[in-house]
Amino acid sequence: MIKKLLLILVITTSIAFGQDADIFKPDSIKKSIEATQISSSLRIDGIMNDSEWQKIKPTSGFTQIEPFQGRKPTNETEVKVLYNKQYLYFGIFARDSLGKKAIRATDFKRDFNFRQHDMVALSFDGFNDKRNAMALVTNPYGVQRDLLSFDDLYYDTDWDGLWRVRTSRTDSGWVAEMAIPWQTLRYPKTTETIQNWGFNVFRSRRMSNEQTAFSPYPRSFSNLRMTYAGVLKNLQPPPPSTNVRIQPYFLTSYDNYNGGKIAKPSETNFKLGGELKWAINPNAVLDLTTNTDFAQADADRQVNNVTRFSVFFPERRQFFLENASLFGVGVGPNPDFSGGNMQVQPFFSRRIGLDNKGNPIPIDAGGRFVYRSLKRNFGVIAMRQREVGDSPAINFFVGRFSENFGKQSRIGGLVTVKNRPDGSNIVGAIDGFFRLGQSHSLNTMAVYSTSTNGGKKGFSGFAQYYYTTNQFKVWWTQSVVTKDFNPEMGFVSRSDVVGTTPGIFFYNRGNWLPKKYIRAFEPGIMTEFYHQASTGKLIERQININPIWFNFQNGGFMGYLVNPTFQFLPEPFQPLGTTISVGSYNYVRQQIYASTDPSKMLNMTIQHDWGTYFNGKLVANDIKVQFAPIPHVSIIGRFNRNHFKKVGDELTTKNVDLYSIEGRFALNPRVQLISFIQKNSENNLQNYNIRLSWEYQPLSYIYFVYNHRGFDNVEQPNIIRYQTENHVIAKISYLKQF
Repeated sequence: MIKKLLLILVITTSIAFGQDADIFKPDSIKKSIEATQISSSLRIDGIMNDSEWQKIKPTSGFTQIEPFQGRKPTNETEVKVLYNKQYLYFGIFARDSLGKKAIRATDFKRDFNFRQHDMVALSFDGFNDKRNAMALVTNPYGVQRDLLSFDDLYYDTDWDGLWRVRTSRTDSGWVAEMAIPWQTLRYPKTTETIQNWGFNVFRSRRMSNEQTAFSPYPRSFSNLRMTYAGVLKNLQPPPPSTNVRIQPYFLTSYDNYNGGKIAKPSETNFKLGGELKWAINPNAVLDLTTNTDFAQADADRQVNNVTRFSVFFPERRQFFLENASLFGVGVGPNPDFSGGNMQVQPFFSRRIGLDNKGNPIPIDAGGRFVYRSLKRNFGVIAMRQREVGDSPAINFFVGRFSENFGKQSRIGGLVTVKNRPDGSNIVGAIDGFFRLGQSHSLNTMAVYSTSTNGGKKGFSGFAQYYYTTNQFKVWWTQSVVTKDFNPEMGFVSRSDVVGTTPGIFFYNRGNWLPKKYIRAFEPGIMTEFYHQASTGKLIERQININPIWFNFQNGGFMGYLVNPTFQFLPEPFQPLGTTISVGSYNYVRQQIYASTDPSKMLNMTIQHDWGTYFNGKLVANDIKVQFAPIPHVSIIGRFNRNHFKKVGDELTTKNVDLYSIEGRFALNPRVQLISFIQKNSENNLQNYNIRLSWEYQPLSYIYFVYNHRGFDNVEQPNIIRYQTENHVIAKISYLKQF
């Protein structure tokens, strides 16, 4: 079977080479925008009525990326650039024939969902290495989104830069006025008076789902593929200087516990701590933290998992999110389901300062040093986790190095050490990424783990190939995790397994489609083969056939999948409390995915699964509805039900339901009340989280947080079974940049 699939993929890839005309090469003559120097300072109010703006002509001439690559936009975008000794200023006028009526925005969340908002994005390549980019994004209400990109492959999506933006909305479009401190931007120290940077501007008009860019690029890439960037000319930035940011905080909390063996049913605490960021030079940044606190971090949502893969909960804590792309190398599924479900990360930051259930463990102190340049990148993280109860004090260390070569290739290594009083867990990895042309890439890694306290030694590795064009996406992921592989500072979705996961997506935009409603027809095949590494026996096979997938012009989608599945259980499996015995099982599941236009004030996403499941049947529904009558108010309701019918040893028939409601109420992008309520019938769990935040100056916050958690504790039957935790927190932080 694998050989046949390999033959099909090779033939398909060969055909794809002949249909690759739309992956054009970067233009040798770059489009450019010229910046103008001024001696005065501008008032950032989103109106652009300063006399300095009136004296310069705007740059326009954008090109469509979607839906018709290469065409002129239906609505033009104009860009003006000014600068003085402190700031780089941008004035952007997103013209629109429908004016305010066309604007789409569903909330005021920082780092908002780009599928739901009108937006403009600036991407900077200050070092002109055509590999790395800083992106600053805003929507028509001045909500910020920012990120760092590396090779258009790894992204620090939760990096927060220090910059200001104000916007206004008119009958002829919307205006964004930005002030970016030179200290926020990254550029070289040079003797040259004038600098020219790689630069692009991207715009998304959500009403028509049209995407345009100042410097065009193939639609299968993103505006962060800096080989296609234009040029920002005539810059005279001040020489990079020592740049220090300090952010102390003060916190007080009240904690209350009921129902368990608790030494202190209630307790009031006070806490001081903070962080320091020192940009030593344009390439090197040192971060220090003491008495680290993450009270403001978004709480985890519970998930009901009926697969044999461990659930990967994302990192939400700001200190660990910055520069996460340097340390977080590995392999895992992509948002579009490509690549396979196997996930291997030798370093996963949630192993520091959190237990296995996501409860915080105090961190006394720590630091991170990162160096990035055109030739190489390296960094270290060192953290000290406090002794709490039966859990001893633990020291964590991570070291990372990568060497760039060629246009967009690199090789590197990573080491992690988790040191406890009874011994150390050590992991070493060697990895490489090779971009074999604009459409081909290969990502590889080999990882070794050992423990000094008599633990066993293990190995993991993977190789993942991608071929991506405007017509096809083809991949093949090969992975292995031995039985004794144990990265205590990492994440592995399954152990003792050899994974083989090839697949292909077809992107068809033929004239046979009703173009008014449907943008693309995108069927595919995603296959998953897993053999037990210790025995070589086939333990799972899925042939995920996706004959129908339509992407609509409005941003919605609809797809149907059928999944013939074989599973051999070498040990009992317990999905949501239902025990399934050792044995071989063949079954077929079917799935429907559908979404309405996500930018509308009322939008919905549905996933419906049905069919046989091991020795019984399972019907699963996941429905999410968002109501956002104005961007200041967003309410999301979600319902997940798993209906088991005669499943497992006891032929169990039951429903397991998970409900949640999330609300975001914003006075403006800087004052917001965010809350969610979640209830799970599986363990009678009830979670509440309410968070009021006020960004009283850029990146300085006041928070009031209330957390409630109640659940049935079946692990301690001799005490009160239902336990509750309540936490009330007040926190103020202050950021000062020198």
